[in-house]
Amino acid sequence: MPSLTVDGARTRAAALSVQSYDVDLDLTQGEKTFGSTTTIRFRATSPSTWLDVKPDELTSVTLNGVAVDVAGLNDGRLELTDLQPENEIVVVASMLYSHDGEGLHRAVDAADGLAYTYAMSFLDAAPRIFACFDQPDLKAPYRMTVTAPQEWLVLGNGAATQVSPGRWELAETKPLSTYFVTVVAGPYHQLTDSHDGIALSVVSRQSLKEALDREAADIFEVSKQSFDAYHQMFGYRYPFGEYHQAFVPEFNAGAMENPGCVTFRDSMVFRSTVTDGERSSRARTIVHEMAHQWFGDTVTMKWWNDLWLNESFAEYMAHRVSTEATRYTDNWIDFAYIRKWWGLQADQRSSTHPIAADAVKDALASLDDFDGISYAKGAAVLKQLAAYLGDDVFLAGVNAHIAANEFGNATFADLVAKWTEAGAVGLDDWAQAWLRTPGVDTITASRTATGIKLERKAPEAYPASRPHKLTVGGYDADGRGTTVDVLIDGDEVEVDLDPSFAVIIPDAGDDSWAKIRLDSDSLANLATVLPKIGNGVTRAVVLNSIRDAVADVELDPKLAFEVLLAVLPTETSDIAVSSMTSWATLNLLGVCLPYEPYRGRLADVLAERLRTAPAGSSLQLAASRSYVRHSDDADRLQGWLAGVDVPEGLLMDADLRWTVLLQLARLGAIGDAEIDAELERDSSSEGIVHAARCRSALPTAEAKERAWARIMTDADIANYELYAASEGFWHPAQLELTAPYVERYFAEIGGTEKLRSGWVIATTAKLAYPRYTVEQRVLDRSADLVADDAVAAGIRRSVGDLADDLKRALAVRSAFGN
Repeated sequence: MPSLTVDGARTRAAALSVQSYDVDLDLTQGEKTFGSTTTIRFRATSPSTWLDVKPDELTSVTLNGVAVDVAGLNDGRLELTDLQPENEIVVVASMLYSHDGEGLHRAVDAADGLAYTYAMSFLDAAPRIFACFDQPDLKAPYRMTVTAPQEWLVLGNGAATQVSPGRWELAETKPLSTYFVTVVAGPYHQLTDSHDGIALSVVSRQSLKEALDREAADIFEVSKQSFDAYHQMFGYRYPFGEYHQAFVPEFNAGAMENPGCVTFRDSMVFRSTVTDGERSSRARTIVHEMAHQWFGDTVTMKWWNDLWLNESFAEYMAHRVSTEATRYTDNWIDFAYIRKWWGLQADQRSSTHPIAADAVKDALASLDDFDGISYAKGAAVLKQLAAYLGDDVFLAGVNAHIAANEFGNATFADLVAKWTEAGAVGLDDWAQAWLRTPGVDTITASRTATGIKLERKAPEAYPASRPHKLTVGGYDADGRGTTVDVLIDGDEVEVDLDPSFAVIIPDAGDDSWAKIRLDSDSLANLATVLPKIGNGVTRAVVLNSIRDAVADVELDPKLAFEVLLAVLPTETSDIAVSSMTSWATLNLLGVCLPYEPYRGRLADVLAERLRTAPAGSSLQLAASRSYVRHSDDADRLQGWLAGVDVPEGLLMDADLRWTVLLQLARLGAIGDAEIDAELERDSSSEGIVHAARCRSALPTAEAKERAWARIMTDADIANYELYAASEGFWHPAQLELTAPYVERYFAEIGGTEKLRSGWVIATTAKLAYPRYTVEQRVLDRSADLVADDAVAAGIRRSVGDLADDLKRALAVRSAFGN
C-alpha cells in the first residue's frame, strides 16, 4: 500500500470532515479472521476521495445507499466518487488477525491455550481492523460493538457494557484520531479500583493472574499519584471517562496511549523478581502514557512530523512527575544511563534529523524518525526549555495550548504561540538552534591559571549556536564536590571554579544535551575519584562521557574498560551496573576490544560485586544477571540451576533460570534436551520465547541453521520468538561458526519484507545484524544494501544505523591497535 503523503493528507482533510464512526467487530469467526462492519458519517466538499481498508476479503461497500464495486479496492485504498455534502458509508469486511503486534493481534498463551486479542492502530494499522480515513487530523467520535466468546472480557476507548452474553457495547468516545482506537478482548483477568471519580482497572492474561494480583497495588498507586499531579499541573481534568491499563501479550512497543484503554507489554506484570530500576521503569511508563491523555490524545498533532512533541513531552513528564509524585526517585539516573545514551547515539549517526522536522515525509517514512531523538533528546531539550523560560511560563503555555485545541489538532507552531503569549521571548531563535537543527554539541573543560574554561563546539555538518544552562562540578580526591551554575551562550565561557580539583565535570547535573569531554588531569584521576562521588547522576554523566569518547576515537577503550572495572566494585545503582555492563557487552567486548581476556576480567569483577552486594537486594540481582552473561564457569552455573551454592538471598526463579540457561547454551554446556526440560518446567509463553533464544545461541551448525531459517523464512513465527531467535544468534565467541551467515544476512534480510509488516521488519533487521563481525566487508555490504531502493525503508534504516556504529568500531580498532 502506498504510504500517505502529507500533501495527500492535507487534500483529504480539506475535503472531508468526519462526524462519527460505528464499528462492529465479530471475534467469533475462528482463529484466522474476524468480521468488521464500519459505518462512517462524513461531510464532503469534494466529489471524490478515498477510503483506507486492508481486508482479507472486502464483502460489500455501500455509499449513501448505493453499492460500490469492491473490485475497486487497490492496495488498501478504495476510491469514492459522487460524494454528497452529507454522506454515510457502510463497509463489511473479513479481516485477518495479526501476529506482528499491529492491527488486531491474536496471541495464544502456551501456558493454558487461551487466546487473547488487542488492537494496535498506530500509524497505518487501523485499516487492518476497520475501514477509515486514516490520518491523525480527521478526528471523530467512535461507537464500538463487539461480539466475542461469552467467557471473554471486552474493553476499549469507551466504557464497555455487556448487553447480552458475548455482546458488548462501548460508549461513544470523544473525538479520536484513528491511531488511538483500540479494543482489548479475551479471557483477561481484571482488577478494578477508582480514584477521584475515575474508574480504574488493570488486566492481564490468566496465566499472569498471581503476578497481577501481587503487582496491582503498585500500578494503581502510581496511577492515582499521577492523576493528582497532572490535574494540578494542567488545571484540566482527565476527559476520557474510565481508565483501563491492559497488559497484553506480544506487544511491540513499551506501551500505547489509547485514550481510556492504554495497552502495555505484559512483561511489566513481573512474574519473577526484578530490580528497583525495572520497577521504576514501569512507573515511568505508566506516567508517560498518562501524560499523553492530555498531550497527544486531547490535543493531537496534525501530521506525523510533530509526533516528537507528543513523545518528548510525555518522556519529560514521565521523569519529572515520577520523581515529584511517586516513591520512585532514580528517574534521572535512568534517563542519563539509558534514555539519553540511546538518543546521543541516534544524534551522531548519519540518519540524525531535527527534533522538529518539516512535514515532508510520508507516514511510513516518518516512523523512521521515531527514535532516541524524538524521545530522549526532545525530553532533554524540553527540560532545558522549562529552565530557560521558567516553570510558570512553560506550564502556562502548555495549559493554554490544551485548552485552545481540546479534541482537535495542532502544530508545534501553535504551541510556540502559546508560550509567547505566556511571556516567552526569543523562542524562534531557540527553536531553530535546538529543535530544527540536528546534531549534538561537544562541551570540553580545560584548566587555566585561575579557573576553568568551557569550550562549546557544534558539529561541523550542523552549525548552530545553542545556549546551555548547566552546572560545572569540581571534585576533590575524596569525591567531595562544589558546583557552579553556568550559562554557555558563546563558544568559550570562563567559570569561577578552583582549577586544582582532582576531577572537573561539565554538566554535572545532566541538565543539557551535549557530549562532555574531561580534561587530561580529570581522566587520570577518574579511576580513584569517580567511585567516591556520591551523586548517581553525576557518575552517569562521566560514564556517558567515557563511552562516547571511545566511540569518537578520542579515548582508548582499554582506559575506558579500566574505569569501568574501577567503578563496578562500589557502584550502588542497579541501573548503572546493568547499563554499563550491557555497554561493555555490545560496544567493547569483541567490538573495540578482544573478547578474551577482557571478558574474563569483567566476569571476575562482577563475581566480586555479586559477593559483596547485600543479600536479596536489587543490586545483587543486577550483579548476578551481569555476572551470568559473562561467566564461563559452567560448573558453577549448572550448580545454581540445581540449587547448589546459590548466593544467599538470590532467588532462582523462572527468568533468572533462563538467563543462566542461555549462557550455558552459548558455552555449549547444554543442548536441546536441557532446553526442552526447562521448557517443561516453565511451559508459559515467556518460556517459549526464552527457549527460542537459547536454541539460537547453541554453538552447533545445526542449531544456527535452524534458527536462521526461522528468522529469514518463517512467516508464522510470533514476533517475540522472532526477536529472541535474532538476539541469540550472534556472539563474539562464535564468530567462526556464524561466519557463513554474514553474507547470507545481506542476501536474505530484504526478503523478510514479504513475510512481515511494519515495526517487525525494522526490528528484525536490527537484531539479526552481524554486529560482532567488525570488518570492512560488512561495512561495504551494508552500504550496498542501504543504497538499494528496492529494500524496505525500515530495513535500510536499521542497517544504516548499525553500519555507522560498525564504522566507528573499525576506526577505534585502527587508532588503538585492538
